[in-house]
Amino acid sequence: MKAKDLRSLAVEDLQKKDNEMREDLFKLRFKHGIRRLENPAKLSQLKKDIARVQTVIAEKKQNQSA
Repeated sequence: MKAKDLRSLAVEDLQKKDNEMREDLFKLRFKHGIRRLENPAKLSQLKKDIARVQTVIAEKKQNQSA
């Protein structure tokens, strides 16, 4: 997911997306603990996507207060 695409979303939508991604990350970590994942790189990609979403949320909140 690109930051450019995320910037077009509203803060509420970004927070929903963040919650969904965190839930997916939890499920993947749980599966990884039980058995091997087909694509273990998906864990790190999901973490990076969560960080991107949080960065855009912080930018939007900063712009609203300024």
